Amino acid sequence: MNTVKKNDYHKTKIACYMGFITQAIAANFAPLLFLKFHNDYHISLGNIALISTFFFFTQLLVDLFCAKFVDYIGYRICVVASEIFASLGLVGLAFLPDLLPDPFIGIICSVVVYAIGSGLIEVLCSPIIEACPFENKEATMSLLHSFYCWGAVGTILISSLFFLIFGINSWKWLAVIWALIPAVNTYNFMTCPIEHLVDTGTGMGIKSLFAKPFFWVAICLMICSGASELAMAQWASAYAESALGLSKALGDLAGPCMFAVTMGISRIIFGKYGKQLDLMKFMGGSGILCVICYLLSALSSNSIIGLVGCIVCGFSVGIMWPGTISISSKTFPKGGTAMFSLLAMAGDLGGSIGPGIVGRITQNAGNNIRIGMRCGLIFPVILLFMLFLLYRKNQHTQK
Repeated sequence: MNTVKKNDYHKTKIACYMGFITQAIAANFAPLLFLKFHNDYHISLGNIALISTFFFFTQLLVDLFCAKFVDYIGYRICVVASEIFASLGLVGLAFLPDLLPDPFIGIICSVVVYAIGSGLIEVLCSPIIEACPFENKEATMSLLHSFYCWGAVGTILISSLFFLIFGINSWKWLAVIWALIPAVNTYNFMTCPIEHLVDTGTGMGIKSLFAKPFFWVAICLMICSGASELAMAQWASAYAESALGLSKALGDLAGPCMFAVTMGISRIIFGKYGKQLDLMKFMGGSGILCVICYLLSALSSNSIIGLVGCIVCGFSVGIMWPGTISISSKTFPKGGTAMFSLLAMAGDLGGSIGPGIVGRITQNAGNNIRIGMRCGLIFPVILLFMLFLLYRKNQHTQK
């Protein structure tokens, strides 16, 4: 590491930032086209819903793969492959539905390919940044994760503007344009300096990690963080529609877009002022705010207040994911890729089950969003309890 100038690691940082933007494109572009797929390819809404399921399930499988094999294959090979998969998947989305006999199969194949890339990015960028010789790694990690938020906002806004100017029938051109970002970033990852957190074969294995009680706390925190984030983000559009009288399309833009903005602001604040802020106190305050936001959305009969709760919730969950990663990295310096992979898998698992539980309860309650949110309150409450356990452990360690 000493032979590489610190300035050279700026290239690594830029590559990881673009990696998270790529992940945001992969996660947010296709959902903007769900109704287009339904109308043009006559795909049932039930099958349309499976597109997101395939995306997140593929990411979960990639998380598991990374925990076992990335250290042996090497960071550079895997992270370069992540950009190639993401680019090929986005290009495939433009062409495969028309080339294959069943358009739905073409869409799913494309989604699985770019989900592989997205999953690799999610697991690898954090340890790559953690291994770089930056002074304040907690702040750098928070700033890194903010680029997912800004990538999501950019994907939604730029895509909407593109469709407004050129028409939604030009979506295939936009898919190819978005594919250029990971294609360019492939070169960045091929040429930037990349360090390993631990030497090959010396990192903690999966069994060793799960033998540590604190790691279970971190896993639970990630699950609840993912569930709290995506359960609320999913319903932000519904609140935007009812509170502001927006159409479904505009509600999808206004709710989740503002949620991502406030989440990005939270990560930017800690990224910029991390040296002056205590991470545990920032996470604790955010956890309390998260519970308050859920209470506002669950109990208020005023849709405007409910929408405010949804939007501010983005700020409250912003620090949870990067903060948990930073604390885990300090606690388990030999955690290696297995630790980052399992934490990412826990976050994805929470992001998958949270919206599903809230959605099912809402449906069973006669489409009453507030009843669904009351049950969803369990996630931020458990999250706050896990933060309390972390705080107690931190105090004990300092003594």
